[in-house]
Order: sequence, then C-alpha cells, then structure tokens
Amino acid sequence: MGATAAERSVVTGSAISSDDRADATDLHVLVLAGGLSYERDVSLRSGRRVLDALRAAGLEAELRDADVALLPAVTADPPDAVVIALHGATGEDGSLRGVLDLCGIPYVGCDARAARLAWDKPSAKAVLREAGIPTPDWVALPHDRFSELGAVAVLDRIVDRLGLPLMVKPAQGGSGLGAAVVRDSASLPAAMVGCFAYDSTALVERYVTGMDVAVSVVDLGDGPQALPPVEIVPRNGVYDYAARYTAGRTTWHAPARLDPAVTRDVTEVALAAHAALGLRDLSRVDLIVDADGRPNVLEVSVSPGMTETSLLPLAVQAAGLDFGRVLGSLVARAAARRP
Repeated sequence: MGATAAERSVVTGSAISSDDRADATDLHVLVLAGGLSYERDVSLRSGRRVLDALRAAGLEAELRDADVALLPAVTADPPDAVVIALHGATGEDGSLRGVLDLCGIPYVGCDARAARLAWDKPSAKAVLREAGIPTPDWVALPHDRFSELGAVAVLDRIVDRLGLPLMVKPAQGGSGLGAAVVRDSASLPAAMVGCFAYDSTALVERYVTGMDVAVSVVDLGDGPQALPPVEIVPRNGVYDYAARYTAGRTTWHAPARLDPAVTRDVTEVALAAHAALGLRDLSRVDLIVDADGRPNVLEVSVSPGMTETSLLPLAVQAAGLDFGRVLGSLVARAAARRP
C-alpha cells in the first residue's frame, strides 16, 4: 500500500534530495544576526552557524549586524538574498522584513504581515483556534489593565477560569525568556512580575502536561513539508532559556519517540499551523503532546534558532539532509522572488 499524504509530508533524505534543488552557488548571500534584543547572543550564534553552513555548501556569504550601517551597505552592494538569523523583535516582528521589501531585497522566510501575526502569540493563537487547530486556552493581560483592575482579583479569576497549573510567558518574545510554570496560586504574582520584565503584555495559558515536541517545516520546492519531530526533555522539566542553551540541561531525541499515528497527527497539525498563519519557506511549530497523544500548538517561530543545540538543525540531520544545502535551496527560492 502506498504512503498516505500525511506520511509523505515528513521529509527524509530519500524523499527530498538537495541535489535536485536550484543551484545557489553563484549567489551573494547576506546573513543578518545580532540586533539589540534580549536574544542577541543566541542570534549571533545562529548567524555564525548559518554562515559556516552556507560557505561549506559553496555559497558566497557574509555576516552583518542589523545596525545603522546595514542599509547603506545593502544599497551600495545589494545581496541576492538575505537569511534572517535575528531573534526577538528585530527578526520576527515583521519590521525588518518590511524594510527589506522597501529595498527590493528578497529574504528567506515569511513576509512582514505573516511575521507580525506569528510574533504576537495571542493573535496567532486566535487564528489557530479559528482554523480548528488545537491550542491551550489562554488570556492576554497588558500590564496596565492588570494594575487598573486589581492584581489579586484578576489573578483569582484566571485561576478560576483556567485552573492550575498555568504557563505564563511574554505575549511577544522567544527563547523561553520571562516564561514560568505556575503550579500554585501563591506563585502566580511573581511569575507575572517576571514576565512583565520582558514584555508589557503577559500571555497566561492552561499548562498541558505531556511531551514537548518541535516540528520544523521547510519548503524546498514541492510545497511545505515537515521534518521529523524533535522531542525535548529538559532536565528540570521546563524548557526555559538555560535549558535551551546550556550544555547538559536538555536531552533531544530526533526523531521524537512517538507512535507512528501520533507522529502523523503532530505533523499534520504543524503543517496546518504553518498554512493558517500564512508562512513560507520555513518555520518551527512548538507543541505539547498530551497523555492521550493529542497535539496542542503552543507557538510558531518564523526565525528558528540555528545554533548547535537548536531544533531545526537537529531535525534536518534526522531527515538525512545536509544543513548547508537545505539553506542553499531556501536561498535560491528567495532570490527567485527578487522584484
């Protein structure tokens, strides 16, 4: 019996060969990394990893920060395509993409509109829910409303409505910064204060116990396809900033230790989330698979980490693909979009 559409949607080395994709070796590629967000250090690590992979694949590539020297440089010598390895607002809120559009410079990844939508977690979750994609119940609280309405009364209503435990995290942000699991009511105020240190709006959602899974989606020319899911096992049970970027704090299994049927469901949900948010080229969908094998989408990143412990490169390796050649294929597709 032939493979189902869902089974074919998981990329493996035998399913997609980078040799068959557009040649990007004659292109000049600019990798943007750094920026001024809380995630600057991670972004620089991602940028260097991308730069090394592109050069190893035979591409002409250079690394630049997103600073005041960027626009004069790309105006004087426009690159054929840009790879955005910036994390945080600069790389993910759509603003930089909008500027690149003004300059007529193509880039890997979704356009500015889709980036703005995915960057704001409450807005993205609303779109996912409208599309019938499972995501935990939530409430978004701006700091001003939180203070005006009375912190104690608001927190009591949150617990009554969503129950415990809860996940508190910035409405806009990444890398687990400002995120905390709240298992009792007494811990909720401190979690909110910690969250507001990183963003003016807190997203509080029902905490789903289960397996942390990330599904990276790439389009190498045949439409969006999912790389093998990566299972995340943080040593302290929470995939926070330290667990993501400190050696020994997390174990990853690529592919994830899931039943084939659950793998299929997780893959289908990730692809549906990618489509619902209007994304292109690549994304990373973060999910929780509960005890009954049901996937719940937590958030979607349009500028996934590319460090040595990041999930998309792990998924590329699990698929039997070469990281540099995958990036080269994405670069070639982006360059073809030049106005």
